[in-house]
Amino acid sequence: MEKKIHYFKNPGNENTDKIIDLVKARKEDLNISYIVIASASGESGVKLAQKIEDAHIINVTHHAGFKGGDKLELKAEYRKELEDKGVQIYTSSHALSGVGRGISNKFKGVTPVEIIAETLRLFSQGVKVCVEISIMAADGGLLPTDSEVIAIGGTGNGVDTALVLKPAHMSNFLDLRIHEIIAMPRP
Repeated sequence: MEKKIHYFKNPGNENTDKIIDLVKARKEDLNISYIVIASASGESGVKLAQKIEDAHIINVTHHAGFKGGDKLELKAEYRKELEDKGVQIYTSSHALSGVGRGISNKFKGVTPVEIIAETLRLFSQGVKVCVEISIMAADGGLLPTDSEVIAIGGTGNGVDTALVLKPAHMSNFLDLRIHEIIAMPRP
């Protein structure tokens, strides 16, 4: 089997619309029902929901306090639009950092989970994010682990990476399988 991978010249927000078009086409080719997207503000999640209406979409946000304080970054207007479109919103600690990052920050070390995250970043930040949000949504009971899904992530703002993968729960992380790279920034 031959498949094309779309490579973006640069990471970032300018790739969001193209990623959504590529995801829509691949979703239809593979008859995939679930799409998980990383969108802290909700903007990219709304764009996805506006273009793809025949999928279970999960919008994963940063955890409260990610940028300090106790605030969530999800903007009220995007939350409402996501809810109106039936998109599930999930907020949780990051699967590939979480408590481990707090420990390494305090004691100046590194945890095995952080090594996994850095290894995934060898491909791109978005690949790491796609894997991470898939674990998070599966652990939250929102994403099945017995079928392929599409995960969309990015670098900073917007989205620039999409994978077809079979998710796994945190407790059996090594069962997660990346089946296809739909698109990513070229490192």
